[in-house]
Amino acid sequence: MLSKAMRVPRAALPLRARAGIPAPSFAMASRSVTTNAASSQLSHSVPESDDEPFQITLSDESFETYELDPPPYTMEVTKAELKKMYYDMVSIRQMEMAADRLYKEKKIRGFCHLSTGQEAVAVGIENAITKEDDIITAYRCHGFAMMRGGSVRSIIGELLGRRQGIAYGKGGSMHMFTKGFYGGNGIVGAQVPVGAGLAFAHKYNNNGKASIILYGDGASNQGQVFEAFNMAKLWNLPALFGCENNKYGMGTSAARSSALTDYYKRGQYIPGLKVNGMDVLAVKAAVKYGKEWTGADKGPMVLEYVTYRYGGHSMSDPGTTYRTREEIQRMRSTNDPIAGLKQKILDWGVSTEEDLKKLDKEARNHVNEEVAAAEAMAVPEPTMKILFEDIYVPGSEPKYIRGRTAHEDYYFS
Repeated sequence: MLSKAMRVPRAALPLRARAGIPAPSFAMASRSVTTNAASSQLSHSVPESDDEPFQITLSDESFETYELDPPPYTMEVTKAELKKMYYDMVSIRQMEMAADRLYKEKKIRGFCHLSTGQEAVAVGIENAITKEDDIITAYRCHGFAMMRGGSVRSIIGELLGRRQGIAYGKGGSMHMFTKGFYGGNGIVGAQVPVGAGLAFAHKYNNNGKASIILYGDGASNQGQVFEAFNMAKLWNLPALFGCENNKYGMGTSAARSSALTDYYKRGQYIPGLKVNGMDVLAVKAAVKYGKEWTGADKGPMVLEYVTYRYGGHSMSDPGTTYRTREEIQRMRSTNDPIAGLKQKILDWGVSTEEDLKKLDKEARNHVNEEVAAAEAMAVPEPTMKILFEDIYVPGSEPKYIRGRTAHEDYYFS
């Protein structure tokens, strides 16, 4: 199969081609990575067992590369894995739809950024790494928190400001944390150097793990992003930088804000990989390849996940003032990551339509039960003790924290 890397300009050719090995004699037409969510093909027959691996072939438009050979276009999956991916994407979408409802009911207040349409990125990444690897992202973080092990109940509880929330109700939509997941960060691009620090820890400890660092196309022009690139390359860190390019930074299209919209080339001296972020299998293959790259001590990589958000930038943005309703509907109807995987599951005989309907129902019922449990959580008491929790490690607190006046000083008991 012809690699997508062989169809792009010279700067993006694989290393072997640039080393002088003759390229095939055909015209090089520049094409973009597809966002077709159902572009993978079956390579071998599907076994009876749910746990027996079988081979599939990704579309040759799944990747574009920069100073890098492309990942393998064939990969092994199991029936159980495909069904779990489908279930997880449906669960994330149902959770985001519940958050949408609760926000409109004014039960969730403040900022709230949903990832409806981008589920394949979170699910694909998690299926390519281990729980010992780290993920850090921006404020569109609910799906990542769930995939890292957070329950729907704790995530919705956090959005509602409840004590049983994943960050004790103090972080809200933009600041969620769990083991191996370092947020949810509200300052645009600020998580990127923090993620480089996480990668430095893995390098220092020589543990073979990687740091997956995500940011949006709107954050891609931040100076601290390039500072992190520089340090990661200097120190050869196991960092997988990844731009979730959903085409719009807030209300501005990528082409209007970025002189170079090939975000995977932004590392300059760091190899880059653009991937179809609407195909969960392509995302898994790309991140697995990235993990092998960092595991071989080859240093960082810059990935670009080409995806799309159906809603606005945040709940306060209708999302239709800077793009047409027709564009959104076209992406929903032709490029949806859940519908794309569902089509492949049916085409390959992995599961029946009836079984997938049962999975849909299970996911919906689970999310509904978890959301109901979160709504039933008691509202925390507005006490000073709660306000001053989690500032110091227990036992290391000073005698008191100074307020604006002596009357407002808070004394730790």
